[in-house]
Parts: sequence; C-alpha cells; structure tokens
Amino acid sequence: MSEGVDEDKRATLRRFAALGAASPFVGIASADSDSDAPDAIVGYVAATPGAHFSKLRDDLGLGTGEAQHHLRGLVDNGALESRKDGDYRRYFPAGRFSSDEKVALGYLRRETPRGIVISLLRTPGSGPSALSEQLEVSRPAISKAASELAGAGLLDREDGYTLEDPTTLLVLVVAYADSFGEEAAALAAEAPAYISYEPS
Repeated sequence: MSEGVDEDKRATLRRFAALGAASPFVGIASADSDSDAPDAIVGYVAATPGAHFSKLRDDLGLGTGEAQHHLRGLVDNGALESRKDGDYRRYFPAGRFSSDEKVALGYLRRETPRGIVISLLRTPGSGPSALSEQLEVSRPAISKAASELAGAGLLDREDGYTLEDPTTLLVLVVAYADSFGEEAAALAAEAPAYISYEPS
C-alpha cells in the first residue's frame, strides 16, 4: 500500500474517529485498541446507521479482517448493535433505534426502495408506472422493491402505493439525509412543507 493511500486512510479514520469521540461509548470503543479504527467505526455508524459490513469496510479503508475484528469487539462491548438483513449484516449505534426503525433504515440504504419512499413522501398514492418514470427504473424492479417494502410493513399497495408510517420514514430520511444522497438531501431541504402543525 502506498504512502498516499495510507495517509488517506488515516485521514478518513481520524475524521470519523472525531465523530466517534462524541459517542457515549468512546471509552468502550477505544479500550482494547491503540488504533483509531474503533472510534472511527462508532463515528461512521452514528452518521450512517444501517450501513452494511462491506460499505463500512470500504468507506473507512479497512481490511476485511481488521473490520471484522473491531466490529465484533464493538458489538460484544455494547457500543454497536447489528441486524441480519438478507445477505447483509447492518450496524447501528446501540440503543438508538427500535426494531421497526432498523428495518426502515435497512430499506433506506437500498437505492430503489429509498427512491420509492422519497417519491411517496412527496406524492402519496403514486403507482408503479409513475414511480418507474420518476426513478428511471423498470416497472418489474419497482414492483419487486414495493413487494419487499410491503412485506416489511412499510408500504400499503391496496389503492396506489402509500407509506404505512410516513412520519417515521420522513424523520429518518431527514436526520441522515447526507448519508442517503442528493434526493434525500433535497427532500430534507423541503421537509418543513411536509410537516403540519395543528395546535391542540
């Protein structure tokens, strides 16, 4: 590995370690390691909850064994929680999310389901044809993703497509918009228009 790559890796780890240092689990994360990697992983997962192993490893520039070692220690020490999601294992800050929120974050980490959710937050009741056109994704791909979202309890397909809990999904998209990409960031900027306040 070249010196430049090493420096890039160190800079990335330091940046996320700074986030990890703000975690209540910072002492746990660092206790058994002289590396910045545990704090960087905690910081990364705090900013990108629901990230799967391969993305976390690649974004932080870690080796597979190194990432596995630190993640195992962080889960065992109670700093992180993990959840199996099909072929993926996804990671979350400990104690921050309910089971339903973890499921939702897992789907929001997938491009087509996330696109469907964002489109339906903007335009509830859109059908597969409209979503296919908006997202520039084939109708079979939309139908497959919609079926998975419905199976997870996130989508109702009875009369057009509507989200089962749009408020929770909107909050998650807005809170972690930077980790979801441009469409999520655009929705976050528009979010006040989707929130109605009715004084009691």
